[in-house]
Amino acid sequence: MRIGCATLFIAWFLCGPSFAADDENALLQRGKYLLHAGGCITCHTEDADGAVPLAGGRAMVTEFGTFYSPNITPDIETGIGDWSDEDFLNALWNGRNPDGDHYFPAFPYTSYTGITEPDVKALAAYLRSLEPVRRANAEHDLPLFMSSRLAAGAWKARYFDAARFTPNPEKSDVWNRGAYLVRHLGHCGECHTPRKAFGVVDARREMAGSKGSDEIEGAPNITPHRTDGIGRWSASDIDYFLDIGMEPAGDFAGGSMAAVIDDNTSHLTRADRLAIAEYLLSLPPLESADD
Repeated sequence: MRIGCATLFIAWFLCGPSFAADDENALLQRGKYLLHAGGCITCHTEDADGAVPLAGGRAMVTEFGTFYSPNITPDIETGIGDWSDEDFLNALWNGRNPDGDHYFPAFPYTSYTGITEPDVKALAAYLRSLEPVRRANAEHDLPLFMSSRLAAGAWKARYFDAARFTPNPEKSDVWNRGAYLVRHLGHCGECHTPRKAFGVVDARREMAGSKGSDEIEGAPNITPHRTDGIGRWSASDIDYFLDIGMEPAGDFAGGSMAAVIDDNTSHLTRADRLAIAEYLLSLPPLESADD
């Protein structure tokens, strides 16, 4: 018995740390993949030459003012270096910072609320593994009536529902994976779905496009409408576009979508891009809103 126990101890001593390292590496690789799938790099990196990835500072111009993305490197003072897993879950699921203050919905917790707990924790683990960058966060440029976090709380109380993604049992695994990526992790509807009063996403017109202005960038209709949307695109066309940015007609993505492809969708597996395609092509074909 002593020999058996000694043998088991030696086996654990030799193999246990290796297994733990393999598990940790797999967790970090998963977190890195989720970072790309979630669009974190594009939004949390300043739109400037030489900008440090994830150190924040990107200006997001909206009809309610200009928001600046925060530093999400693991710097203790200016980033997320002292965040716990619970802090990450509360931020992505409930739209609150570690002090309990409400985030403005420019941060797409309205979509991220559907992300699974294992995915949130894997993303958190990867962010903690990165090099910390000391960079103070810029103050949002908002009108007085919008600048209070209490205003964000009132908006959430009226319009925000916190809930995890629930697979549709009547749909395939591929469709459900696509729905998870589009609706939650990739938060595509934050740009591609039109909004009603007070910036509320119009769920009845999912992915029917949003109108822009001189200062605000719009997003195209990506429902399978034959003329207004992507109804003439095949699943392979969508996969190709999300991979290299080229449309079936030969044009290339521009504006914010070019950055989304470079930083995010081109890093997805082909299986995930095709899952996105299956979901998008299953949506009701909707006309774009009138100008």
